[in-house]
Amino acid sequence: MNRREIRERIFKLLFRVEFYETGEMEEQKELFLEDTEDFPEDAEEKDKREITEKYDAIAAKLSEIDRMIDEKATGWSSRRMGKVDLTIIRLAVYEICFDETVPTGVAINEAVELAKVYS
Repeated sequence: MNRREIRERIFKLLFRVEFYETGEMEEQKELFLEDTEDFPEDAEEKDKREITEKYDAIAAKLSEIDRMIDEKATGWSSRRMGKVDLTIIRLAVYEICFDETVPTGVAINEAVELAKVYS
């Protein structure tokens, strides 16, 4: 998988946070990784590992990321935002603020590309 495909799958997994309790997300990760639509039989384990590791890193900082979003969003709180948009923003904020391997411009561009498809 290329980086965009991996990011899209991280987005899809992160989107589930809005609908499941924290304790249920381990099972949701397993179900997500078994989904043949997102992961055909030839999907590489290293890609699955990268997706789950990045998801785990984002999930660990979710409250901090939401606080950062709430501080900058004028007239809106993260609770009022559309779930797709919020998930895209969470992923972008994580990549900009916490992931040194992703340049800021790339994180912004990829967020826009995800929004074109899903939002």
